[in-house]
Amino acid sequence: MLRKLLTGLLLLGILFTTLTQCVPSKKEILTDVNLDFKDPIYRQLYVYQDQLLTDSILPFFRHRDPSYRYAAALSFASNKDPQVVDSLIFLLEDEVQEVKVAAAYALGQIGEEKSGPALVKAFAVDTLATTQKFKKIALEAIGKSASAKYLDNISTVKNYFRSDTLLLEGQAYAIYRYALRGISSPVGTQRMVDLLTKKGYPESVRLIAANYLYRTRDIKLDTFAGVFYQTAQRENNPKILQALAIAIGKTKKPVGLEALKYLYGKSDDFQVRVNVIRAMGNYDYETVKDLIFDAIKSNNEHIAQAASQFFVDYGNARDASRYFSTAKNTENLSWQVRNNLFRAANRHVPRYLVNIINSISGEIKTRFETPNDNVYEKAGLLKALSEYGWNYKYIYQKGYQSEQTIIRSASVDALAQIAMNPTFEKYFAGSARRVKKDLAGYFQEAIEKGDIAMIAYAAQVLRMPDLDFKSVVDSIDYMTAAMAKLELPKEIEIKYELQKTVDYFNNTPEMINQPPRYNHPIDWDLIGGINPDAEAKIFTSKGEITLSLMLQHAPGTVANFVQLSRNNFYDNKNFHRVISNFVAQGGCPRGDGYGGLDYTIRSELGMAYYDDAGYVGMASAGNHTECTQWFITHSPTPHLDGNYTIFAKVKSGMDVVNQLEIGDRITDIKIQN
Repeated sequence: MLRKLLTGLLLLGILFTTLTQCVPSKKEILTDVNLDFKDPIYRQLYVYQDQLLTDSILPFFRHRDPSYRYAAALSFASNKDPQVVDSLIFLLEDEVQEVKVAAAYALGQIGEEKSGPALVKAFAVDTLATTQKFKKIALEAIGKSASAKYLDNISTVKNYFRSDTLLLEGQAYAIYRYALRGISSPVGTQRMVDLLTKKGYPESVRLIAANYLYRTRDIKLDTFAGVFYQTAQRENNPKILQALAIAIGKTKKPVGLEALKYLYGKSDDFQVRVNVIRAMGNYDYETVKDLIFDAIKSNNEHIAQAASQFFVDYGNARDASRYFSTAKNTENLSWQVRNNLFRAANRHVPRYLVNIINSISGEIKTRFETPNDNVYEKAGLLKALSEYGWNYKYIYQKGYQSEQTIIRSASVDALAQIAMNPTFEKYFAGSARRVKKDLAGYFQEAIEKGDIAMIAYAAQVLRMPDLDFKSVVDSIDYMTAAMAKLELPKEIEIKYELQKTVDYFNNTPEMINQPPRYNHPIDWDLIGGINPDAEAKIFTSKGEITLSLMLQHAPGTVANFVQLSRNNFYDNKNFHRVISNFVAQGGCPRGDGYGGLDYTIRSELGMAYYDDAGYVGMASAGNHTECTQWFITHSPTPHLDGNYTIFAKVKSGMDVVNQLEIGDRITDIKIQN
């Protein structure tokens, strides 16, 4: 009996010792956030994030280690699950600042309005000077999620010192994020003008303010033309000047035009000049056309393309013949510039000048039918032909029978442009219904062909309410049949497009796009072999670009990119999309932006910002639809923040990025570990 009692006491002692070793003292509070992909717990948490397993992540919100609370909270910045808002609000009171920051950022990403009061409260009660980072993120999250009632209160705070960079960034981001949701106010605009134009504010804050003035629609800027001119005269940062140029154009004041001309002459930065040309579209054509015609001859391709696009958008009938003769007779024009001038001529030539119309279309058709290996140029010629709507049968016949994927998809796009002509009924007059029925038949054929790009273009145009294709389409059975044949998740983007069109024709509410099911696990063994400072060297037809890979920020995306590169997937792929002052995009196996492989990866949208040129992001058709395509930014693009995974940054070769054109090739990518 005594032996049993002693044995029992001994077991209790061992159990007590074990428990006291496993459960820390209440005084032993962990405060450091340390994330390591070799940590099996963190790795498992990240797998839950990758699999969208909300219920498996939530228990980590109460983990004693703040590293896991932080990672759990931040996972919902990518997964954006509105069900966790209340739980994230609870973490706004966490004793560890980094955890609070992650919770606030995730709430902003989710964007539920009910987060607003909790974020405002958390911002107000946190008075420590050491928590400026939290305040910045909380302010930004309010701008992403809260109702409009907080906007003016945020905008009128003017007692931040100019040295309070984080607080000022938070204020500026809040106003900007509101604007990206379509919410703005004169008070917010005035604050952003002050942040941009008054001396002493941090450059990062001024950049946010400039982009607000650039991107925000329907704001009244005419009273600021003079102060913008003064700012242009003393500003030397081209990234700010690019955005400022667009803001100056919005003023539509004579002094604004003088400011733009001053900027064009002052700056030797091609990106500033490109945006000056774009901004001049707000002014009388006759007062700016000489400068634009001179810009056509620029040695910088971006400037020349911007100038030719200006004539497409803002040209007039009097100069239509000049656009045509310039395109036809000027040597050393790139094909993009030449095609834009053909487009401008075709768009603006008066309809009664039949001989000139025939000459323009005849020249374009001759160039299209001339043997040429540049399929992108041929695709552009179809677009130029579409500016004269009666070319629609030629576009259909030549485009649909082409063996080139890019030309086939371009032909549907060109026909869609004809259908979207705002004067369609007047343009085709008594033949309008017949032409619309012809186009509807062509779009049906495009969908039935099963080519995903053709399907996408056709589906998009058929559901445009103003075009009223319902009046000439008898049945949509072919749409549902085409949708059933799509390969998922590879063609998920096309499924979304077709489903929206089916919903439109059925008069049913548009379905919310659901992310593809988990189908491509993260390769942790591969990640384990990638150094934190690994680089990727991209060899292109224009030169070399070196990327610093951001493994800690986007491990799944980096692993995917590394694996594809090592498998030579990107060899001989084109840059299929280049937009000056925005992005150069590549990685599409089809070469038209609609290609991918038979899997998707998850979005990784942590606290990284497109606040500089040279960030590398993943192209997507919505959250968690990424695969092979990626882009490199030409300039700061903060309107992309929080929606497109950033996984790398250009370390060297930005000059090469700025030389890339549509059709340039990736010859190889080498991972340097």
